[in-house]
Amino acid sequence: MTHRLQFTKASGAGNDFVLLDATRAPLPVAHAPLARAVCDRHFGVGADGLLVLEPSARADFLMRYYNADGSYGGMCGNGGRCAARFAFLEGIAGRHQRFEALDYVYEADVAESGSVRLHMKDPSGLRTGLRLSVGRARPVEGTFIDTGAPHLVVFAEDLDHLDVKHLGRALRRDPAFAPEGTNVNFVSGGGSTVRIRTYERGVEAETLACGTGSVASALVASGRETLESPVRVAVRSGEELLVHFEGTSGSWHHIALEGSAHILFKGTILYDPASTTLRES
Repeated sequence: MTHRLQFTKASGAGNDFVLLDATRAPLPVAHAPLARAVCDRHFGVGADGLLVLEPSARADFLMRYYNADGSYGGMCGNGGRCAARFAFLEGIAGRHQRFEALDYVYEADVAESGSVRLHMKDPSGLRTGLRLSVGRARPVEGTFIDTGAPHLVVFAEDLDHLDVKHLGRALRRDPAFAPEGTNVNFVSGGGSTVRIRTYERGVEAETLACGTGSVASALVASGRETLESPVRVAVRSGEELLVHFEGTSGSWHHIALEGSAHILFKGTILYDPASTTLRES
């Protein structure tokens, strides 16, 4: 049986998503294969991930995030900001809202400009001074931190010529992060701005922006470079995200991620769960 599904395409600073509203009626299909179909950039809508909004007993809505490969993702910062903007525009929640993701209730503020400020959970699992082997090259030094999703932060001098795809792929699956693996962020800069390029697990490629990766990079950079809040994070798309925080290295709190959340277009897909493909209308 082919299902007709209404979708919305959104972008958080270049990190793009397909959103499906299941707050009024549940989706009649399994989420993981649907994510693979709609996120396919050649035969689907094309996106870094799928966001499904569902009812929540303790917040305005529940957000489920699936990576482009169909795996269930950790918290997605840019996805959360896009979900918040969508929920406001669709009357699901107000400008100040609360939504549930991975058994945690996040708060978001949607500005009239369309910018969204998302209040994040405190980071955990900080591991500094990691030395990771990558083939015959000299070991890569990095810092691991979980900001709702696992991230490795590596400082690099020349981001423009860095082979993010191959180096990121190798580090993403390093045994130090088994079995789930990690996202990998390459960072440079100083002052109040850092530049970042991110290899995202589940997408298995570099993305134009990463929200939890921007938070991880800003926090680690603040400890290394003694940066004050807010830290501006220049992402691959050319946009900037602001990371607000209090506290010092290893003891950060009151963290917020702020930046654009664009609603790009709406449409209808015809999805056949038997073949897990999109059909012609």
